[in-house]
Amino acid sequence: MAVLSKTQFSVTKPRKSRVLTGFMALYLIYTLVPLAWLVINASKTQPDLFSTSGLSLGGTFALFDNIGQTFTYNDGIFFRWLGNTLLYVVVGAGGATILATAAGYGLAKYRFPGRRGVFAVVLGAVAVPPTALAVPTFLMFSKMGLTNTPWAVLIPSLISPFGLYLIWVYAADAIPDELLEAARIDGAGEIRIFLTVTLRQLVPGIITVSLFTMVQTWNNYFLPLIMLSEPKWYPLTVGLNQWSAQANGAGAQPIFNLVLTGSLITIIPLVVAFLLMQRFWQSGLSAGSVKQ
Repeated sequence: MAVLSKTQFSVTKPRKSRVLTGFMALYLIYTLVPLAWLVINASKTQPDLFSTSGLSLGGTFALFDNIGQTFTYNDGIFFRWLGNTLLYVVVGAGGATILATAAGYGLAKYRFPGRRGVFAVVLGAVAVPPTALAVPTFLMFSKMGLTNTPWAVLIPSLISPFGLYLIWVYAADAIPDELLEAARIDGAGEIRIFLTVTLRQLVPGIITVSLFTMVQTWNNYFLPLIMLSEPKWYPLTVGLNQWSAQANGAGAQPIFNLVLTGSLITIIPLVVAFLLMQRFWQSGLSAGSVKQ
């Protein structure tokens, strides 16, 4: 038996590019510095915000006091805005994920007349920015009497062309046609196949779509801004902007320390969601990148 030398078992390590490493370091700094700035300034009092530099601590560590004032200011309106945002995310982003999953699976695995036309419409919808549809949507909802109600934000949030396209592409490769045929031979109906067989295979894609729709709905600003006029229906994005606007005009009452603290609280749920679903998200993005 031939004896193999150690060199035959050695694995060549990938070469490191100093240029790419440098770019990644710059990108990391670019990403973390604004977050560090937000955390540091959320721990300052209102006077310290203007008497100290952005990346230095203030004379008093006031983070917990700022958090308490944020939740109690103006009769606790921040709680209402947080609840509104959760409502828009759970119903809007959750509904968009469900609709995108069902429609994407149907378009990927069923053949019917006009399928290519639907594909073209979906691609066109992906290319249209949401802000371009905000004014026509407002005019239509105004005639229907839905403006200044949660429905004016929830209904548009249910449509996610990009989520539909992503599920469509993912389902085409992730679900073998032979698996569906085997289920049909066993006597399973189409609804049962979708609920018991398909959904398990689509979990990475569903998680990916839910993350994208959740972030889009959570950070949605322009649509609620033009649809809502009552502060009680504001999401966090519009509400914090209203607090920031208090520093302008006659009788200005700046509360920048509460705006910064509220912004910090706002991003925590998104960070937690990404950390909890990271492995599903990564597998969903890499799906289809390697062909067997």
